[in-house]
Amino acid sequence: MDGFESNEGIILIAATNRPDVLDPALLRPGRFDRQVVVPNPDVLGREKILRVHMRNVPLAANVDVRTIARGTPGFSGADLANLVNEAALMAARKNRRMVTQPDFEDAKDKVMMGAERRSLVMSEQEKKNTAYHEGGHALVALAVPSADPVHKATIIPRGRALGMVMQLPEGDRYSMDFTQMTSRLAIMMAGRVAEELIFGKEKVTSGASSDIKAATDLARNMVTRWGYSDELGTVSYGDNQDEVFLGHSVARTQNVSEATAQKIDSEVRRLVKYGEDEARRILTRDLKKLHLLAKALLEFETLSGDEIKEVMLGRKPVREKPEDKKPSGPSVAVPLTHGPEPEPA
Repeated sequence: MDGFESNEGIILIAATNRPDVLDPALLRPGRFDRQVVVPNPDVLGREKILRVHMRNVPLAANVDVRTIARGTPGFSGADLANLVNEAALMAARKNRRMVTQPDFEDAKDKVMMGAERRSLVMSEQEKKNTAYHEGGHALVALAVPSADPVHKATIIPRGRALGMVMQLPEGDRYSMDFTQMTSRLAIMMAGRVAEELIFGKEKVTSGASSDIKAATDLARNMVTRWGYSDELGTVSYGDNQDEVFLGHSVARTQNVSEATAQKIDSEVRRLVKYGEDEARRILTRDLKKLHLLAKALLEFETLSGDEIKEVMLGRKPVREKPEDKKPSGPSVAVPLTHGPEPEPA
């Protein structure tokens, strides 16, 4: 960093994605005079980046770039480029010349949750459990005071999950209020509660393990970081940590007392229990809708947000059968090419 005169006209530029591990000497005044933080793009930025990567991709008329941008919060530019490539591959596998909106939806699901595992053989009982589990998530997500709109629900296995419910935010969110947090707790616990209401406590499966972990992590943050506990007050509490390599007796870090740790555990349990009770109240009230939703998921496997609302009103989703599709017109992704017509005799 030394050896440059002020009039030599040399500009030194550096970049890193780990500023937390930089030597403090590099960040002293006089070294790098200006620091520019480049976060992941917001929804408008994602839309513009997607349009850049789509320039050389043949797109169908039904592609909605704004919807794709809304459904990819937290994606970087590289993630969006990968999404466009995956969508193009999806279309190529189906021998289409143009990339459609469903291709982008499938590519987004693959990037975010893993590829479909249609070869996974599930018993009828497991499918039924999954349908009620995901139906519980979707139903409570539509009923709580504050939640992102439900985009789709599916019982097709992806990655490590046997099914999922995707919520699509209206815009980028940088913080949450208490109502949004408690609503999210209820949504997370709804899958397990639905299984318990339909099949009984003895038949509840282990499928809610990730939901329980996510709800516990959220409740612990509410208590220890965000001050949502009257019992503990607006104080930040760290975790008691053990260094696994050196041994517990050598490198144990005690940040809170045992009494405070017990209070934290009690408050976390109270918040998670509140979410569970709220989910049980909603599902018990709307049990008929839960049966309708689970039956539709078993029949169609994947339902969009609009179809979920239709099912809950007692209307069956209308799906166009492959034989009903017209072989021409802008509704198909690829203009069909026919062989040369015979010359008139």
